[in-house]
Amino acid sequence: MDVEAQSSSWRNEVPIWRELEASPIPESDGRRAPVVIVGAGPVGLALAIDLGMRGQNVVVLGRFDFVAGGSKAICFSKRSLDILDRLGIGQAAAEKGVIWNVGKVFWQDREEPVYQFDMLPVKSQKMPGFINIQQYHMEDLLIQRLAELPSVELRWGHDVDSVSIEEDGAQMTVKTASGTYNQSARWVVACDGSRSTVREQLGLEFEGRVFEDNFLIADIKMEEERPSERWFWFDPPFNPGQSALLHKQPDDIWRLDFQLGCDIDRDACTKPENVDPLIRALLGADAQYEPVWYSVYTFQCRRIGSFVHGPVIFAGDSAHLVSPFGARGCNGGLADIDNLGWKLDAVLSGRAGARLLESYNEEAIITADENILNSSRSTDFLTPKGDVSMAFRNAVLELSTDYPFARSFVNSGRLSTAVSYPNSSLITHDIEYWDGGVAPGSPVLDAPLGEGWLMDRLGNRFTLLANDIEAKVPPGVDLIDLADNDNSALVSNRYALAPGTAYLLRPDQYVAARFQNPTSENLKNALQKSMGN
Repeated sequence: MDVEAQSSSWRNEVPIWRELEASPIPESDGRRAPVVIVGAGPVGLALAIDLGMRGQNVVVLGRFDFVAGGSKAICFSKRSLDILDRLGIGQAAAEKGVIWNVGKVFWQDREEPVYQFDMLPVKSQKMPGFINIQQYHMEDLLIQRLAELPSVELRWGHDVDSVSIEEDGAQMTVKTASGTYNQSARWVVACDGSRSTVREQLGLEFEGRVFEDNFLIADIKMEEERPSERWFWFDPPFNPGQSALLHKQPDDIWRLDFQLGCDIDRDACTKPENVDPLIRALLGADAQYEPVWYSVYTFQCRRIGSFVHGPVIFAGDSAHLVSPFGARGCNGGLADIDNLGWKLDAVLSGRAGARLLESYNEEAIITADENILNSSRSTDFLTPKGDVSMAFRNAVLELSTDYPFARSFVNSGRLSTAVSYPNSSLITHDIEYWDGGVAPGSPVLDAPLGEGWLMDRLGNRFTLLANDIEAKVPPGVDLIDLADNDNSALVSNRYALAPGTAYLLRPDQYVAARFQNPTSENLKNALQKSMGN
C-alpha cells in the first residue's frame, strides 16, 4: 500500500480530534540523531519532554498528521500526575480533568455499594489520587509543552517502515506523503503502540494471555449531575450476568463500559439501536444524551522478553499490554519513560555507561509484570470461568457488605499505583534500622514544604533530603535540608527524618538510599551505585 493510500485508510479507521500539518522530509536526509522516538502518543511525547528539558536533541516520528480521537486512555493515576507535573503539565492536566479519589463497587440491584475505596489515603499531597481526561486532551497538553523545548523536533505524518540494528546505533527508513527517507540514530526508543512496527521489524516475541470476553465502550455527551467517582457494577439488573462501569470525563463526556460476553456480533453491538437500550437501562429511560463514540474491544496481557535490544529500547504498549481494568496501560507507559529518561540522559551526557540502561530493563520489567499480574487477576474476578469461580466471587461480594476482611478480595480492577523496586541493582539497602519512613526502591511521598510542596522542589536531578546533617553533599546532587525550611514537620514525619539523617533521591523521584548516619563516603558510594557503577 502506498503512503497516500495508507494515510487515507488511517483517516477512515481512526477518528480525528485535531488536524496537524504534515512535516516535510528533512533536508538532512540520513543525518544521525542522538535519539529518535518512534511514536507520538502520550508515552513518546512525555519522554521527548523529559529529554528536551535536559537539553538533549530528540526527533519524534509521529505516524499520523492528526491527533486521534475516540475511546482511548482516560484515567491518569497520582503517580502519573506527579510525573507529568515534573514535566510541566501536571497542574494543567488536573485543571482540565475530572478529579476523583473515591471508587464504589455495586452488586446486583443493591442501591448501596458493597465496597468503596479511596485512591488518596494519604492526604496533604499536591496531586489527587486520579483524574479522568481524554487522551486527546492529554496529547494536546504534551504537544503544547514540547513547543517550548527547542531541542525537540516533532515530525507529523512520518511512519517508520523498516529498522535495522547497526554496530553503534540503528538505521530506519521513514515513509511520508512526500516520499521516503533514511534516518540514523544512536538510540531509538519504540513508543509505537501495541502493533509496534519496530518490534515487528526486530522479530521480537510478544508473549502472554489473550482474553475472549468482549466489552462495549460507549462515550456519550450529557449534562447530568453525578458524583465525580468511579462506579462499577457486578451483575447489575441493567446488564444481568455481566459487569458495567461509569466514569465522568471533561466537557460533559461520560464513559460507559458494558461487558458483553464471548460470542457476539461485534458490528451489531455498536449500532446505535443496540447500544441505546443499555444506556437507558443504566441511566434511566428518559436520559438525554448524544453519542460520541462506540467501540467493542477485547484485551490481552502480554510483554516482550527484554525492553532493551542494543540501541533500540521499548516503552509503553510496544513493550507490554494489559487489560484496561485498573488503568494500567498508559500509566504503565508513563512509568517506563520516567524510569528511562534520566538514565538515557546520563548515558548521552557521558556521566554513565550504557549498562545503566540495563537497569531500565530490570526495573521496567518489574513494573510490567506487576501490572500484568494485577490486570490478569482483575480479569479473572470480573469474568469468572466456571461455577466454582463464580461462587467464590459472589461469596466475596456478599460478605463485603458487612465484613471488612472480604473487601480486600473485591477486584473490579486494582487501580494503578506506583511500583517499588526494593531489589533493584541500583538501590542501596538499609544498614541501620528505620522506624517508619519510605523504604529504598520506593517512590517519593509528597508533603507540604515551605510555601509549596516537596515534589516541586525535587526537579530532575539527584537530591539529598536531609535534616541538619554535617556530611558533604556529593557533586551534582541538590540539597534540601529541613533545618533550613519552614513547614517541614509533615515531611519529617513521613520520612522519619530525625536530626542528622538523610535520604538520597533519584531524578525520577525514587528513594535510592537512606542513612541514619550519612557520611561523605557512604553518600558517594550510594550515588555511584545509583548510576550503575
